[in-house]
Amino acid sequence: MSFSRINIATFIALLFHVSGWIGIAFTPYREWFIANTPLNICLMTALLIWCQPVKNTRFFLFLLICFVTGIGVEMIGINTGRLFGNYRYGNILGKQLNGVPWLIGLNWFLIIFCAGSAMTRFQQWFIDRFKGEQVVSYRLQFFSFIIDSALLATFFDWIMEPVAMNLGFWQWNNGTVPLYNYVCWFLISMVLLAVFRRLSFEKVNHLAVHLFIIQLLFFLALRTQLNI
Repeated sequence: MSFSRINIATFIALLFHVSGWIGIAFTPYREWFIANTPLNICLMTALLIWCQPVKNTRFFLFLLICFVTGIGVEMIGINTGRLFGNYRYGNILGKQLNGVPWLIGLNWFLIIFCAGSAMTRFQQWFIDRFKGEQVVSYRLQFFSFIIDSALLATFFDWIMEPVAMNLGFWQWNNGTVPLYNYVCWFLISMVLLAVFRRLSFEKVNHLAVHLFIIQLLFFLALRTQLNI
């Protein structure tokens, strides 16, 4: 059996998410598991960095851009309602700045980076699969990538939103997630994924692909179990 970084990190990610799902859905310790969400976000970020093949300056620059952008757009959303809609954060995600938890910046990085890495891997497979049949222009590859990746990130948010509300991460004023939220998610994701594509760093992080699937299944399982 190989104990590579990817295998170790994937095992840890599975352990935390499966344990979290069981703890939230089936045990009387639901609140304890929910309260440890900040630990999960920090750990998953650390594992992604650990498994990044080449950790150059541009990789960390992208992390910083996602972090700052995520907090910035959320501040606008929380305090003006002009982005995403009218919502507010609870206290579960920890310390806040102008109503926005600091950890939201890391969460933006996790979603955008994982979606971008997964789509990069798929696009590479697609190009290799049909190599020699028809040359796809760089421009078409670029726009296909940012649109498809942004749709993937927005789909993830759509799966996550009802669970996040149920667990008390944040609440919408009328209890319903507006369509405008997903439009904003898509457009902002496109911008960040364009930066992801342009910056020169290793785009394929195998843990990112695994983590995206693990987290997606985690929220899907909770949506099913909690009937939301």
